[in-house]
This record gives sequence, structure tokens and C-alpha cells, in this order.
Amino acid sequence: MNLHELLTRRANSVGPVKVGVIGVGKFASMFLTQALHVPEIHVVGVADLDVGKARAALARTGWPAERYQAGSFAEALRAGGTYVSDSADDLIAAPGLEALLEVTGNPVAGARHAELGIDAGLHVIMVNVEADCLVGPVLAEKARAAGVVYSMAYGDQPALISELVDWCRTIGFDVVAAGKGTKYLPEYVTSTPDTVWDYYGFTAGQLAAGDFNPKMFNSFLDGTKSAIEMAAVANATGLIPQDEGLLFPPVDVDDLATVLRPQEAGGQLSRRGTVEVISSLRRDGRPLERDLRWGVYVTFEARTDYAARCFAEYGMQTDPSGRFGALYRPYHLIGLELGISIASAVLRGEPTGTARAFHGDVVSVAKRDLRAGEVLDGEGGYTVRGVLAPASASLARRALPIGLAGGVTLRNGIVAGDVLTYEDVSIDEGAAAVRLRRQLESAALTQSRP
Repeated sequence: MNLHELLTRRANSVGPVKVGVIGVGKFASMFLTQALHVPEIHVVGVADLDVGKARAALARTGWPAERYQAGSFAEALRAGGTYVSDSADDLIAAPGLEALLEVTGNPVAGARHAELGIDAGLHVIMVNVEADCLVGPVLAEKARAAGVVYSMAYGDQPALISELVDWCRTIGFDVVAAGKGTKYLPEYVTSTPDTVWDYYGFTAGQLAAGDFNPKMFNSFLDGTKSAIEMAAVANATGLIPQDEGLLFPPVDVDDLATVLRPQEAGGQLSRRGTVEVISSLRRDGRPLERDLRWGVYVTFEARTDYAARCFAEYGMQTDPSGRFGALYRPYHLIGLELGISIASAVLRGEPTGTARAFHGDVVSVAKRDLRAGEVLDGEGGYTVRGVLAPASASLARRALPIGLAGGVTLRNGIVAGDVLTYEDVSIDEGAAAVRLRRQLESAALTQSRP
């Protein structure tokens, strides 16, 4: 690992790497507090629809006010400061910018920003997993054609999972499963922004002091965010979701290799080479002793008897057969780690994970009975949740992706638990995200025909 040396050389020769940030929530705030102490990276501008919120985030994360008082992006570029604006388009067009961090969490806006950034010759770090899940393979192809990098965000779990999968394959192991941990119980699937904080146990003081978005946190709780992240992993690695989606089995870290192996080998997976999210809670609500709530993992199989014997000789925790092993990382630091993606993209021309093909999708499922004429509120809301599915299954039933389930009106009534389809809603075909999604679906359908 010599990224810091590369950053230092680059800064000494031509100056710091120049980046722009779109969207200032928790993830961006975590990045900004680190960037303050990395002189080799210059945050030229921050764009958010709520400029006051963006300035408050900079202040909260330790930035002195004089650092973000520039009068324009051009002035910030010249003076080494940071300009705060409500215009993402102006930030993308700022001369001298090299990398764009898309951190809005809004799939429709994120797809548009990423396409504009690629067209402007910028490397795009797609923190917005919602947009990546929706249209990532198309954006990645556009970036390759434009000679720029389209990358997952290091520090976020999908990039870290993809790194573990790459480690396995590079050294010759068969990847059995890869994924992450989370806090999950089946009852969470009907949670709404009104109930989310009861499940998390945050105090009023914690909520008042932080940048906590109830819909985003509810997306983690009701399983939608896990589905989105695992679809992104599938599209980056070629792992195929199980037909039944995510099962969230409770798994202790010492049991990873035993539980997350194929059913024919004694495990719980219905498919080899898949993704799964494990719960830190037993089904009765009791916590596991050694959970992986904040971490990521990969399980793999030795291809030879000799390799399996090496597992035992070097103390690896395996399944009872001794052939299946696991590697895990107990924590991820989210935006605190994002500098890795910036340095890798700009200085090496390499993504820290990127969408390559359409293998996984997240379909919209009704949380309750819905009436014709209702407006869906998308990820983490009151009306729908996202469920992971193989892309082929989603395409076959013309399922409405969760990324397009915000702000659309229902044409038909839907029973709780049913999958919504394109025929059930009115879609704005003129939106960039919809256009890109149609390209993805058309390409996938063409490739699937004999």
C-alpha cells in the first residue's frame, strides 16, 4: 500500500487532488473531518440544496470558518479554500476539478450527477449506493469509454466486500458467499420513520446533536439498504443473489464458514457464489456473543486437500469438514476511509470496486395495502421496502426497482407484501435515471436471448 506516498509526490509536483462533494449528510461529514487533515486533497467545493446545513456540517466536523468563505468555485480553486453552493451543476462544471463524490443518497439525482460528471471528464466516486444499484453498470461503461474511473466508495461495505472477494479469487479460492452483518429481526420489515428510533435506542440528545436521517436509518432497519448494498456487490463481483433474496441468518463470527456454505455441504445457502447478510440478533431478539454487526465477510473453499490441511496448520476457523474457511473485517469506518477511493481513482486510475454487469436488483414490495392514487415515498419510508432478487427474476416480472419508487403515483391498488411492477406506477421517462435504467434493462434482455 503506497497510496499516501503517491499522494505526497503528486502534491509536491502539481498540487493536491481537487475534489467536489455533492450532498452533506453523515457519510460526507465523516469524509470532511478527515479531509481537513489531508493537505494532499483539496475539497474545492461542497454542494447541497441546504447551504446552511452544509455550512453547519463543516463547522461541526472541525473546519474553521475561514476555510469555506470563498466567493466562487474558481476563487476556492485559486486560494485553496472551499466554496459552499446549492448548485451541483455549477460544482461539476468547476474548472480544475478532478474527482466528484456523489453522496446525496438520492438515486435519481445521483444518476444524473454521475452522468454529468463523467461527461465533464471527472472521476466519480459513487457513495450513493442507491444510484449504483439502479444504473451502476451503465455508468461504469460510460466512464470507461470516457477514460475516467467510476468507483464504489472505500469505507462503505460494498467496496470492502468486493475487496475481500478479489482477495479470494486472486489467491485461488472459490468464493462461496460474501456479505456483511447488520441488526435484523423479521418484525423490522414494517418499520417506518415514526418507529425507527425506538428500534435503534438513540436518545433525543443524540438525535439532536447528529445528522441522522430517519428514512435512511429506517432503510437499514427494514432490510432495504442491505438489499441495495448486496445488489451492488453482486453487480461488481458476479456473485448471484439467492432466488429467495436475503434471509438474514443469525451468525456468530466463529460460525461463518459453517453456516455460510451450500446446503449440500451442511450450510444454509441455496446457491454457491452468492451474497448474504447476517444478523447480530437471534430470532428471539437476544444478541449473539461475537456478532459481525459492523463488519464484512467472505467464505471460501479450499480447492485441494493440501490447502485444506494448511487451514488447520495455520489456525483458521473452518467448518467441520475443514474445507470451508472465512475471513472477516469487524468494522467499517464509512466516510472516514473515503480518501482511499479518491487516491486510487486519480493516481492509479483504478476503482475500489465498480459495477460490471447486471446480476442483482432490488424490487419494491408494499409494506401495507396501498391505494391507487397514493404517492410512493421510496427507500426507508412508509409505503415500500426493497427486496433483493437476481436481475433475471426482476426483469422477468418487470418489477419496479426501489430506486424509482420515490415520488411516483400508483395506478393500481397493491396488497401488502406484493411486488410492484412498472405497470403499477406512472414513471417520468424523461428523467436521466429512467433513461439509464432502460439502457441497462435493454442490454440485459438482449444478452439473455439465445
